[in-house]
Amino acid sequence: MRIARYSYNDVPHYAFVQTDKNDKKDYLVELDGYPFGSQPVGPTGQRHLIDEDGVRLLAPVIPSKVYGLAKNYEAHAQYMHAKGQSSAEHAPSEMVIFMKPSTSVIGPDDPIVIPDYSNDMNFEPEVAVVMGRIAKNVSVDKAMDYVLGFTCVNDVTLRDLQGNDPMWTRAKGFDTSCPLGPWVETDLDWKDAKISFTLNGEDVPAASGTTADLIHSIPEQIAEISSFATLLPGDVIMTGTPNASGTLKPRDEAIVNIEGIGSLRNVVVKG
Repeated sequence: MRIARYSYNDVPHYAFVQTDKNDKKDYLVELDGYPFGSQPVGPTGQRHLIDEDGVRLLAPVIPSKVYGLAKNYEAHAQYMHAKGQSSAEHAPSEMVIFMKPSTSVIGPDDPIVIPDYSNDMNFEPEVAVVMGRIAKNVSVDKAMDYVLGFTCVNDVTLRDLQGNDPMWTRAKGFDTSCPLGPWVETDLDWKDAKISFTLNGEDVPAASGTTADLIHSIPEQIAEISSFATLLPGDVIMTGTPNASGTLKPRDEAIVNIEGIGSLRNVVVKG
């Protein structure tokens, strides 16, 4: 099941995304409430084509917080070392966890804005976990019971600031640094989700990978984060970028592709 958040004539709504059996097109089936709460929701009877005039997909959730895992793939850790951006040749044995504020979140087709104080903004395509229930001190074996679904995320990073910013607050937490979308997919092979990235219409093979190569699995991430912080419905965990990252420049078109979810497109502008 796909759950989207969208605006129609500038009024936000939630919807199920369904493919019509007759015309094979995707429709937004409007819901009568908030799908991340305790109350059941159902269709209102209204539906819209995804590309209909007046329809715009939004970030599928408004998280209270976003957590990320750094160097959670060995290939990415080695890439960072080879580029001189990390002194460690291999991924650390312990999780490296950072945060992005809710104000960093944008949706599909929203512009990623390069701050005027940075000259090296990088893309990092990843699978994002969306929480569906309040999670605190959950065990690894029960962790997935608290997950609503998954979406695409681009963990946009100011690489030239990262080395001088030990907490990565500016490097990863600036406005527009967390594109999410296009929707939440509740049914995904999260143990082997294929990740790829397209820049200006060209595939970037070095940025591709699969969650099968995660060092710390998704259940382990949820268990660890919930051991020190309460995860709320709609909160997001960025699970890590699988391999190489790369520079984004003004007018670039960046597309994160996750097999089984879809594609997240954004265009880069200069602030």
